[in-house]
Amino acid sequence: MIYCARCLYPKNHPLNLIIDKEGVCSGCRVHEEKDYLDWDEKFERLRQLTDRYRSKSGKNYDCIVPVSGARDSFFTVHVVKNILKLKPLLVQYNQHYNTQVGIRNLAYLRIVFNCDMIAKVVAPQTIQTLNKTTLIERGSMYWHCLAGKSTFPVQSAVFYKIPLIIFSVHQGIDQVGMFSHLDEVEMTRKYRTEHDLLNLEIETLIHKHPHLDRLNLEAFQYPDDREIQAVGVRGIYLNNFLRWDSKEQHELMIDLYQYETKNQFRTFDNYNDVDCHHYSGLHDLIKFMKYGYGKATDHACREIRLKRMTREDGIKMVNRYRDLYPPDIDLFLEWMDMGKDELFEYIDQHRDKEIWHINENNNWELKDCVTKHHLEPKIISDARLVYQTNCEFRKSNNEKIDISDNSYTIIGRGFIDGKKSSSPMTNAVQMPSSSGISQR
Repeated sequence: MIYCARCLYPKNHPLNLIIDKEGVCSGCRVHEEKDYLDWDEKFERLRQLTDRYRSKSGKNYDCIVPVSGARDSFFTVHVVKNILKLKPLLVQYNQHYNTQVGIRNLAYLRIVFNCDMIAKVVAPQTIQTLNKTTLIERGSMYWHCLAGKSTFPVQSAVFYKIPLIIFSVHQGIDQVGMFSHLDEVEMTRKYRTEHDLLNLEIETLIHKHPHLDRLNLEAFQYPDDREIQAVGVRGIYLNNFLRWDSKEQHELMIDLYQYETKNQFRTFDNYNDVDCHHYSGLHDLIKFMKYGYGKATDHACREIRLKRMTREDGIKMVNRYRDLYPPDIDLFLEWMDMGKDELFEYIDQHRDKEIWHINENNNWELKDCVTKHHLEPKIISDARLVYQTNCEFRKSNNEKIDISDNSYTIIGRGFIDGKKSSSPMTNAVQMPSSSGISQR
């Protein structure tokens, strides 16, 4: 396997990346743009773009913002409401794998930003049936989350006639450099199908598995082009207009709004994905079983590119987390009424044979791994970025509250005692120091 000489990504990344003659991947090359683009000018372009979508009557929402109880939701809403002064409608696809931290964060989000929110909650039996089908087809327990999160915002935009959807970060840009920030790429059905949904639309699933047709799968059916064009729906990504730094942005949200963190089992980043029992647990183990790398690699690559971690320290992180067996697997298997052998049999059908093979003991074995893959020292040295600061993640004071969080909280309390809405005027100038946006 070929690995990037700067970060740790392998050539078989499912989003596809290119490694150039210097041994540096396309994700690292596009990431270099963060250090020389005029982010003040780009953010001004965002202001001008979004100004065109303000409700003329003041009676409708200006935009839609997809949210969850984790990831970049707080920061995105902060920028949209307090910096751009827009009136957003928040929309949430309920993933069912919710933690108590995620439910509390979602309640904080609604309260401190004083925003309206709608949620889509699909029947658990539908999710269970769909899960088994997507495990068979793609070895995925998370397809329904990706499908729901990429469908419900567009459905809402069509239904409420709100043309503008503001997403946080385009994964294809930030991870693998599929596009330049200069392209200012927008949401497309094509990207959603080919990458988010693993080339598997709900209509394809129903065609191959007719028993699904008796379920209510409306939540996963993307609006047709005529509906989208009638409203003029478009989806933009904030990371095209400001210098994206997930760690620094989360720390600002912790300071301003008491965003809650949660230790993750298979990675060191306890800011992202705190709302899901499985994303950095079983879901990540499945990713490793398919492609030979997991979230610790994703997060180490990001921190290497942001000059907070050396490549060598990143490899140590991969060694530390790669082989950990996640305890949340039992929760999923009990909910699905499925045995571990059955689950792993589904996953084995989707292992990438470029990185996995069956050894003489009839066990799956990695052919290669970045932890044992040795590049020429000069290649690594030439590709190396200048290390600037330490990579330490903070913890919030909620660990004792969640000591027994071992079940899905599908719907939780919608109000948190003691939380009050924030003052947009107070927080309007609060941005990460590296954002490049003028403090005005």
